[in-house]
Amino acid sequence: MRPFVLAVCLALSPLLARAEIVDIDNRELAALIAEGVPVVDIRLESEWQHTGIVADSHLLTFFDERGKADPAAWLQKLKPVAAAGQPVILICRTGNRTRAVARFLAEQAGYSRVYNVRAGIMDWLRDGGPVTPAAPRIAACRAARTC
Repeated sequence: MRPFVLAVCLALSPLLARAEIVDIDNRELAALIAEGVPVVDIRLESEWQHTGIVADSHLLTFFDERGKADPAAWLQKLKPVAAAGQPVILICRTGNRTRAVARFLAEQAGYSRVYNVRAGIMDWLRDGGPVTPAAPRIAACRAARTC
């Protein structure tokens, strides 16, 4: 009987988890920022320096210059920013990298609500979205070893 109950529980668990990935536009990004949902910028340092960053973004590079990643190490850096039960916004250059990271968070890391900035910071900039220089934030995350 126990193996049967365990099998049923395991089969139903994906239905109960209900992780949600929500693609958002710039208007929705601004509203979520105003609500205090943390923004995590997963781009490379050179990209942050080139464009600037959305104010108060957490700088957590996911993929290195060669496209490699260490999801477990990155997740440890994310947890102080947003725990699995909390919503989080992901932003990259055009929304492609964050789509993959959002799936990882929702399907493997237990995050229940992940917002993906659909067209990334490039669209944010085209729409006149405000950015701040990245240098002070980069210095802070380097000192804390959280970039």
